[in-house]
Amino acid sequence: MFAVVRTGGKQYRVAAGDKIAVEKLAGEAGETITLGDILLAGNDGDVVDASKVSVSAEIIAQAKSEKVVVFKKRRRHNYRRKNGHRQQLTLLRIVSVG
Repeated sequence: MFAVVRTGGKQYRVAAGDKIAVEKLAGEAGETITLGDILLAGNDGDVVDASKVSVSAEIIAQAKSEKVVVFKKRRRHNYRRKNGHRQQLTLLRIVSVG
């Protein structure tokens, strides 16, 4: 069985046993959370009523993504700015869908 869930403004297709990285969620490693916003659910090609499906996940770790370098330049004005950003992520293991 699979489900399409929305968290952090993005959509993920998940099934039991999957590992995904989502925008930071509150909680410590080892805690179990329930993903609430379920858009679609299915089983072997059949669509199931998503309001009756729940998705539970275990938090593996709180981590940071790869660094994104932000570089701004205006030519001929001696203007250069270099900045970096690392987005905070939560690594999840999907325990059950159903």
